[in-house]
Amino acid sequence: MHLRNLENPQFVNDAERAVWDALTEQLDENDFVAANQRVTDRAKDHEIDFVVGLDGLGVVCLEVKGGQISHDGRTWLQRRREGDVPIDPVNQVLGSSYALRAYVENDPRWTQGRVLWDHVVVFPNTELPADFARPDCPRWRAIDRTQLSSLVSLLRDVLTGKESGRPMGPAGVEQLSAALSGRGLPQATVLARAIAHEDDVDALTSQQSIILGAIRLLNRVEVRGGAGTGKTFLAVEQARRLSRSGERVALVCYSHGLASYLRRLTSTWPRKEQPAYVGEFHSLGIEWGAARGPDESVRTAASVRFWEQDLPDQMAGLARSLEWRNRFDSVVIDEAQDFADAWWRPVVESLREPDQGGIYVFSDEAQRVFDRQGTPPLQLVPIVLDHNLRNTRQIALCFTSLAGQRMRLLGGEGPEVTMVPCTAADALDRADDQIDALLDAGWRPEDLAMLTTGSRHPEQVSRQGEGHVAYWDSFWDTEQVFYGHVLGFKGLERRAVVLAVNETVSRERTRERLYVGLSRPRDQLVVCGDPEFIREVGGLDLARRLGV
Repeated sequence: MHLRNLENPQFVNDAERAVWDALTEQLDENDFVAANQRVTDRAKDHEIDFVVGLDGLGVVCLEVKGGQISHDGRTWLQRRREGDVPIDPVNQVLGSSYALRAYVENDPRWTQGRVLWDHVVVFPNTELPADFARPDCPRWRAIDRTQLSSLVSLLRDVLTGKESGRPMGPAGVEQLSAALSGRGLPQATVLARAIAHEDDVDALTSQQSIILGAIRLLNRVEVRGGAGTGKTFLAVEQARRLSRSGERVALVCYSHGLASYLRRLTSTWPRKEQPAYVGEFHSLGIEWGAARGPDESVRTAASVRFWEQDLPDQMAGLARSLEWRNRFDSVVIDEAQDFADAWWRPVVESLREPDQGGIYVFSDEAQRVFDRQGTPPLQLVPIVLDHNLRNTRQIALCFTSLAGQRMRLLGGEGPEVTMVPCTAADALDRADDQIDALLDAGWRPEDLAMLTTGSRHPEQVSRQGEGHVAYWDSFWDTEQVFYGHVLGFKGLERRAVVLAVNETVSRERTRERLYVGLSRPRDQLVVCGDPEFIREVGGLDLARRLGV
């Protein structure tokens, strides 16, 4: 039996409760009943006490009037404390019944046409004479207290005697239930929940800007914090504030992906708030005249020597020869743990006042995924962030054991993290399957990223074949899922991430790679990989969180 409002039906009196009890006891398995059904047409708002759908017959609308009911030859009367009050139950249920039938028949899911449809009045506390009859209400249309035990049988008789309309089968009962549930309703979708979470995160992150007010009089600061603590927000906001105050500012990072994000973000600001330079550290050197160097993705002894020794030496010399107008009042560095020792010298040399110019560093030591131990050769005032704002609690609980610090989790609730056990060799195939599942669940391509910890996904290889610019443009393509590697995704995020743990051997920075990958999604995380490998790299707490 299809029962609407069954768990907690709300009735205004015991008479309606008595009718509800009779209906639920007597209706068959494939019948339908809804209580307190409202319907609105252009004339008025209606409320029907009960709508009953009888499998094999049709629909009956019931108007229930409790207490002592009488009729004086002109109108119905209901006894109340203040005396007899005129009522009009027959016309009331007649108008409501027609309004509901019109609504149901106009529902695009309704394919039954005109089915048997009628209405009755029910008086659970009143006994009517056997010969009662009114032109608008013959005896069979009024059910009194002596007939409640056979209520559904009488409703069937009402429809059986009708000539207009056709019987309604099980499909009609299902369509009636669907129509009364409404259509085109806003759903509690994964995307709606993610957008609400994003609004909360934005509000919390904005509150972090109070830190920038606290360091307003300091010009050498290092802000440290785990994943999701709002470091990048603070870095760009600091660059904006310094630029707005009239300073010439460089906003610098190491990776192509983060630089692409920073450039897009700052390009939307008013001109006076835009930093003078936004981008990668080595691209800044190229602007000064440094050599472009070998492909940094191919790590050979020669390429490592160029990027970590030769290039910064060139940049330091070029920085010393910069004209005053091309120097900076302040340099803001995001993901500063990626910087090598030698990179700090050209940063300092590029300042208009090398001893006093502003240097603002934002870092997370647990995300040191490159084999560099560079630390600023400067006296910096440390500020520690310990509030995770970005990730849902379920995601943050997975990676906090890898963060190296305790964090308060303020990101709210979300879906549980999904672990898909598989071999490293199968991780990419399983990850592809999970991307399809997330799309089927309601996520849009622009909400999703697939990240790898080992070899790159073939789709990433293909896109990178078109060059770095074209590849990172795909990050902003709303029609595509983004495919990347955890090394290039630091500082970035997506609403939902599928992480393919496709490494087979634990290396020096494998734990840090895993930490980066786990912390990139804001709302939903799926991990595909070998449980034993993840337990070995991430530890028992992570394994327990993932259920492996």
